[in-house]
Amino acid sequence: MATRCLGFATLMLIASILILGISAQSECGGDYSGINKECRSYISKFGPKIPPSEACCAALKGVDVSCYCKYVTPIVELIISMEKVIYVAQTCQVPNIPTDKCGSYEIPHSPPQKA
Repeated sequence: MATRCLGFATLMLIASILILGISAQSECGGDYSGINKECRSYISKFGPKIPPSEACCAALKGVDVSCYCKYVTPIVELIISMEKVIYVAQTCQVPNIPTDKCGSYEIPHSPPQKA
């Protein structure tokens, strides 16, 4: 019984992520499957924060990060680190990075520059 529940939960998680990707891609631009393939290891909840590859940055071309952030659900945040998403977007110099929130992640503000 526990195995069946775990299997069902996994299936629902995958379905949610696929639906998120299809819905968000049509509105927010970019190639969701390319992003998933090239950037997955850099935005995974598990593992260290490391600079993204050139292939990941290329996959992010044309993406509106602020728009994608609107589609982030608690289920997505179980496997994707929003902190790493913002880090990758900043490292790749993607435009339209939100300054306040992405999913439930509150983006820290840089301290003001001293004159």
